Amino acid sequence: MTTTYLTTSELAERIKYDARTIRNQLKDSVLLEGVHYIRPFGGRKILYLWEKIEVDMFKAPAINSLMMGIR
Repeated sequence: MTTTYLTTSELAERIKYDARTIRNQLKDSVLLEGVHYIRPFGGRKILYLWEKIEVDMFKAPAINSLMMGIR
C-alpha cells in the first residue's frame, strides 16, 4: 500500500477546508497524531496521511459522538 503525504495546505485544498481550521479545530480532535498525521524525524513539520483520512471521512459517526450535545 502506498501512502500519500500531504502538508496542511495540500490537505485543505483536497477537503475544501481552510488550513487554519485544520490546524486549530480538526488536528488532535478529529485528526489524530500517529493515525492521520505524523511528525517526521520528531520535528515540527506535520504530514497528513491521505489514505487514512479518506477512509475515516466516509465512516458514519458513532452514536456516542452524536449524543454528546444532547443532555
